[in-house]
Amino acid sequence: MGKSIGILTAGGDSPGLNAAIRGIGKSAIRTHEMNVVGFKDGFRGLMQQRYIRLDGDALSGILTKGGTILGTSREKPHRMDVGGTVMDMRDSMVENFKALGLDALVCLGGGGTARNALRLSQRDMPVLTVPKTIDNDVYGTDQSFGFDTALNIASEAIDRLHSTAHSHHRIMVVEVMGHNAGWLALGSGLAGGGDVILIPEIPYEVESVADSIMGRKSAGSTFSIVVVSEGALSVPDTERRRQIQRRIDDGDDDPDPAAEMEAFADEQTTSTERLAEQLEKLTNLEARVTILGHVQRGGTPSPADRVLATRLGTSAAQLVADGVSGVMVAMRNDEVVPVPLEDVAGKRRAVPLDHPWIVSARSLGVSMGD
Repeated sequence: MGKSIGILTAGGDSPGLNAAIRGIGKSAIRTHEMNVVGFKDGFRGLMQQRYIRLDGDALSGILTKGGTILGTSREKPHRMDVGGTVMDMRDSMVENFKALGLDALVCLGGGGTARNALRLSQRDMPVLTVPKTIDNDVYGTDQSFGFDTALNIASEAIDRLHSTAHSHHRIMVVEVMGHNAGWLALGSGLAGGGDVILIPEIPYEVESVADSIMGRKSAGSTFSIVVVSEGALSVPDTERRRQIQRRIDDGDDDPDPAAEMEAFADEQTTSTERLAEQLEKLTNLEARVTILGHVQRGGTPSPADRVLATRLGTSAAQLVADGVSGVMVAMRNDEVVPVPLEDVAGKRRAVPLDHPWIVSARSLGVSMGD
């Protein structure tokens, strides 16, 4: 056998993870004659040396499965709970990596995983990442696998909600995932015929949303579909968050701005319900909320995600064979390219305000809440 590589999945689960594991593993074994192991439950598995051999049998039949056969966690190598004490376990992970005779570690994950991989890379561990997230917000790549599947699920849900919205003359408020980027809400809103689309990149005015709905009513439309990204904020809430963050940045600790920011985040878990209540009062129309939640991350990955995950996975194996590390395996202009982790970590791919999807939405008369 040639080189030996380890694979782990970290962060939230995403459709296509198993397809990526299969792409890396089969390519590594068949094309490059490598030995492959998979660490259980993310970086904690690496720390505890919990792994399985990924041979042909282990990789067989997983292409269409949702989730990840390796399990996942949100553990951070530099801040890991060990027996109730938070410790920096990077040196221990490097020791385990070397003890297993590995030549590279491939981490499948989003922006947080890129940061954690960079931290291990700074300890001289050869690391690569493969971008996944349904939010599509990983910086440096045109698309992350998992997004297409989630987009299909959210769009179908909006399609189905049209029936009850039309029948009962209601405002249907649909919350989709996307804490910090509006790709999923924007794409599913366009595909599903949303009348209002609210995303984190554009702070909204509730009155503007209500005016748009009343304008539809005056024109003869008896219902409206409002698609909301879970991270979308009103203009007042956006300003409030900025003020808290400014105090954190300035070191003003009276009262504790970190605690205030945590309380603010807790409040936002019910922001969609509050929005629906406000719209009812302003329009005198009945509003109902549907929160799609984790259903967007589950189930069989779409063909597009399987192809993308496979391409990224096989390319990761090739890069390991070529001795390349410290990079994210990205898709740019339908070409797979390595991007230095330093250029990715700590950054987020937000929706540009002049993006063609936004331009199209506005051309259709879709309200963005501003």
